[in-house]
Amino acid sequence: MDRPIRVRFAPSPTGPLHIGGVRTALFNYLFARRGGGKMILRIEDTDSTRFVPGAEDYINESLRWLGIGIDEGVREGGPHGPYRQSERRDIYKKYVKQLLDAGRAYIAFDTPQELAEAREKTPNFQYDAHSRGGMRNSLTLPAGEVQRLIDGGTQYVVRFLVEPGRDVVVNDRIRGRVVINSDIIDDKVLYKSADELPTYHLANIVDDHLMEVTHVIRGEEWLPSAPLHVLLYEAFGWTDTMPEFVHLPLLLKPVGNGKLSKRDGDKLGFPVFPLEWRDPKTGAVSAGYRENGYLPEAVVNFLALLGWNPGDDTELMDMDTLISKFSFEHCSKAGAKFDYKKGAWFNHEYIMRMADDELAALFMPVLEAKGITGFSPEYVACAVGMVKGRVNFVAELWDQGDFFFRAPTEYAEKDVRKRWKEETPRIMEELIGVLEGIDDMTSANAEKIVLGWIEQNGYHLGNVMNAFRLAVVGACRGPHMFDITELMPRSEVTARIRRAIDTIGK
Repeated sequence: MDRPIRVRFAPSPTGPLHIGGVRTALFNYLFARRGGGKMILRIEDTDSTRFVPGAEDYINESLRWLGIGIDEGVREGGPHGPYRQSERRDIYKKYVKQLLDAGRAYIAFDTPQELAEAREKTPNFQYDAHSRGGMRNSLTLPAGEVQRLIDGGTQYVVRFLVEPGRDVVVNDRIRGRVVINSDIIDDKVLYKSADELPTYHLANIVDDHLMEVTHVIRGEEWLPSAPLHVLLYEAFGWTDTMPEFVHLPLLLKPVGNGKLSKRDGDKLGFPVFPLEWRDPKTGAVSAGYRENGYLPEAVVNFLALLGWNPGDDTELMDMDTLISKFSFEHCSKAGAKFDYKKGAWFNHEYIMRMADDELAALFMPVLEAKGITGFSPEYVACAVGMVKGRVNFVAELWDQGDFFFRAPTEYAEKDVRKRWKEETPRIMEELIGVLEGIDDMTSANAEKIVLGWIEQNGYHLGNVMNAFRLAVVGACRGPHMFDITELMPRSEVTARIRRAIDTIGK
């Protein structure tokens, strides 16, 4: 294909963007950028009954947070707008008329009740060449009656006329040549007079054609609709510009079989939406990756490796690296297990890669929520730098490093029983004097002096150092003790030792 690459992500604003949709958007973006192409965001809102307020803004904000850039769309504009399908009614009507005039579609007046009766009467009823002759449509009714019903305001739909008994070939970039017999394709509804809007099938094809889309990259669940779309391209005479189809593997449950769902996330404790979502009707709140402390780079890296690999063992890849390595040749046909624990691992790795001052900036809201103020950015950066290797998420920095920001008021009972001996208060009093006599409190120098004092007095190294840690931290945990005392003001360290002596007891 020698046309400039143009892809589109076309979600419906019917609720929060599922993480599977995010992956589809990401793969579109990676492919477009790898080929120097354009990425379109089109809002498919033709089903007015399912529209959810706020969903469109949520989609845009999710993509912005993840760094998935849009070249043309509702917010960005572009030469092929409008990019919201509900604003393209007049465009679609032209193509509905074209199909009707060419005899490739017909008008159907069947009521919901009549369709229900047909389904009840015929098991596995399908509106197609075998059944359309017994239904109320422009193929069975006189032309005058059809016009009378339309003029009288009778609601109708326009159905595509599927020719039976032919093999429809879908050439898919991942799955190869897929052949579907047209007998299993029903005469899909393309347009509804009730709201004067097309269905997904017609709007999708018309928009892809007019927006010059070269590759349709979407989830595997849309593969059954591909044969119909091939037939529509043929009906319009657009086969020369038919896009290449790419159906991505499903995201599967972490445990068991089937497609990943919100219920899996609720059960196992991980988000399935990029951002937190508050249902406008019920007020129910669903967790988001952003609010749960995931870094956008980690989410992108994690999702990229679900159903794709770079052709080697590389796992950690920023967006630029993903773009440079991406190709559909390394996409899997089989579904990809959603290993949410691996997602947490990616987040840990990206936290480790992050500069301490950047991580501190993300941690500041956590401190503010705890009522902690008065610490310099430099102090916070040093503190998080010491404990970031122990966390998967920014919020966990508090659990690992709270002692940097507030003195302990309680002491771990297990550590007290094991580490606070009868002679400990006396030795801790001596340690205060040693610390107050050190001119250079850098980690290496303070360690040398304190360990020398312990050895000179014949004290038990483990008991003294663990009691020291217990007094300053509140438990036998945390990073290297002398790294802590280098950062923490000496007056604070000695005050904590004195408090421990008074609190734990002599």
